[in-house]
Amino acid sequence: MPRIALYPGSFDPVTNGHLDVVRHAVGLCDRLVVAIGLHPGKKPLFSIDERLEMAQRVFEPIAAGANCALACTTYDNLTVTAARQNGATVMIRGLRDGTDLDYEMQIAGMNETMAPEVHTVFVPASAAVRPITATLVRQIASMGGDVSAFVPPAVAASLKAKLAG
Repeated sequence: MPRIALYPGSFDPVTNGHLDVVRHAVGLCDRLVVAIGLHPGKKPLFSIDERLEMAQRVFEPIAAGANCALACTTYDNLTVTAARQNGATVMIRGLRDGTDLDYEMQIAGMNETMAPEVHTVFVPASAAVRPITATLVRQIASMGGDVSAFVPPAVAASLKAKLAG
């Protein structure tokens, strides 16, 4: 039976931190589903279609290099429901620091109660990407700052184009 993992997030935009998690995750599964959540209370910078295209373009080479199938999808329900709908038994969550751990442990506990067959796997961020958040990337980019150290080149170009128009 193939090992299917779900990596949920907003990916607005994809950062080098997300790339770091995916590099680790593709070694843990046969198929990685990157699930982009739609939250009615949030107003993302990039549309869902733009985020899907960005995720596919940036993550596909990493998955292919690890012989891991990749799928990018969206969801607007509970993350454990998205995991079940995609056949995932593993949920990948990145951790930057102790604050992330506290929050993610609460979510993992709730998810385990709702879907005991879906196991959360925490992937610690590599030292170089620990300070990166999509929120900070958006803020820096919106103020004209250089985000090339924090995002893949294709994402930096997308940010520049999005904020210029």
